[in-house]
Amino acid sequence: MGRKSLEVKGYTPESIKSLFNSDDKYKIGLRLYAVYQVSLGQSSRKLEVLYNTSYKQITNWVHRFEEEGIDGLRDRPGRGRKSRLSNWQLDKISHMISQETPSEYGYNTDTWTGPILISWIRGNFHIEFKKAQIYNIINKMGFSYQKARGFYPEADAQKQEEFKEMLKKTSKE
Repeated sequence: MGRKSLEVKGYTPESIKSLFNSDDKYKIGLRLYAVYQVSLGQSSRKLEVLYNTSYKQITNWVHRFEEEGIDGLRDRPGRGRKSRLSNWQLDKISHMISQETPSEYGYNTDTWTGPILISWIRGNFHIEFKKAQIYNIINKMGFSYQKARGFYPEADAQKQEEFKEMLKKTSKE
């Protein structure tokens, strides 16, 4: 009968992998260790399973390390698709979110939401975004999603307190 294999409790494989991506030092260390294993004679094809990446990526790390040293293992800026909004447009949106309300632009609310921003950007810049993407843009500008709590000026505070007391009494019975 074989021995019981070791298990990791309290963490999922995804959460452990996200730790590697959370700090640049971990990421570089992992890549450096892959380069080290290649220097020991390990095949990049065999290492791709261990590092959960393509063999081509491992060979890229090796070549970049040979050319640039440890800096070659860092992520390079400017990767990915370029923003469809210019810096001026992003500044305008940022100022608008922080200093103005949608009602000033003809909307019937005082709170900026993703759909309202999508509509405003479409009308002013003729650029179309999906809801998920607009929240990514808002997040990159330093804003976060805030869920509104309803405030009703016509509500009677005394009646609310009486109702809460009645609920406490009925829940004990």
